[in-house]
Amino acid sequence: MNKTAKTNAIEVLELAVGYPGKKGDKIVAEAISFELHSGDFAAIVGVNGIGKSTLLRTLGQVQPPLSGQVRLKGKNLDSYRNRELAEAISLVLTEPLATKNLTVWELVQLGRQPYTNWIGTLEARDREKISQALAMVGLENSHAKKCYELSDGQMQKVLIARALAQDTPLMLLDEPTTHLDLYHKVQILKLLQRISHEMDKTILFTTHEVDLAIQLCDRMLILDNRENSFGAPCELIEQKRFESLFPGDLISFDPQTGNFKIVS
Repeated sequence: MNKTAKTNAIEVLELAVGYPGKKGDKIVAEAISFELHSGDFAAIVGVNGIGKSTLLRTLGQVQPPLSGQVRLKGKNLDSYRNRELAEAISLVLTEPLATKNLTVWELVQLGRQPYTNWIGTLEARDREKISQALAMVGLENSHAKKCYELSDGQMQKVLIARALAQDTPLMLLDEPTTHLDLYHKVQILKLLQRISHEMDKTILFTTHEVDLAIQLCDRMLILDNRENSFGAPCELIEQKRFESLFPGDLISFDPQTGNFKIVS
């Protein structure tokens, strides 16, 4: 699909995120503005504690913004009802599961809750969506396994499948490659990239894997609480935005290779 034909999926305008308090708001990050279109695969990067997860949780309406606006398809996020929001955004956070005694199918099935009746009865379309999601992540033959039997990489795929089964145009993921080795980090990110491009879903994730994000993403937000630069990786490299991402005493950025190197 031509990029000009893509629709505006999410727009963020002068957003400040953090935590309200009796003695005043605790601002974690502010002056954040960017927009993503359908089919964009994008990452939020930045140093530890800069507010990546807080921003993602705010975009998913887990917590309210302190100021600014978030619009989904031109409509303010805070005007969405719960059911509408569940049909618009799927969210994969880093919190551990309450129980791993569920089977893979049972966990992915939870993604269909916005569409089922009050007792969660699955219809043919729901089962089809679950089956399609499991096939997309390559776990169609593991549907009967208990979640505690899975590796970290497989568990991450199940959580992605749950978000896929929810069938939302926007998917938000917080650190989807945490605790994985390099091979499985690449495998998960390539899977998400394929889902985004083939299914025309907007996917936004937080990550510490800046090198991988540069290679795979269409857009990146560098959260630094100064300029909060946003754009295509090649544009950000040309603008020398990555050079100041980390302190230069130990790490430097090589714009020729798009990689970070240890300063000798």
